[in-house]
Amino acid sequence: MTSDRTLPALLLALLVTGCATPDGKFYMGGKDNFGEANRQTMAAQIIDPDPRYDTAVPDGNGAHAAAALERYRIDKVKKPERVRTSRDLAGAASGAAGPN
Repeated sequence: MTSDRTLPALLLALLVTGCATPDGKFYMGGKDNFGEANRQTMAAQIIDPDPRYDTAVPDGNGAHAAAALERYRIDKVKKPERVRTSRDLAGAASGAAGPN
């Protein structure tokens, strides 16, 4: 007569051995995917060495770029335009309307 624990123990042993293969690796879906998340993350961070664009890269203006570099070199950089929204962050946080 077998005990009540024998059948669950045999089923558990069968399930665990079903995951292992003769070479000792664990496979899911027919392929070894250990470390797949790391490989996907690394692939997402690698720049495509031969990118394909829908439109051509616009031509640059060498004189314009040279003038910008010269202004940067002599510390006379143009100030960017100030972009304002209808409400500033302090007003949005407190619920008060800021300048329009």
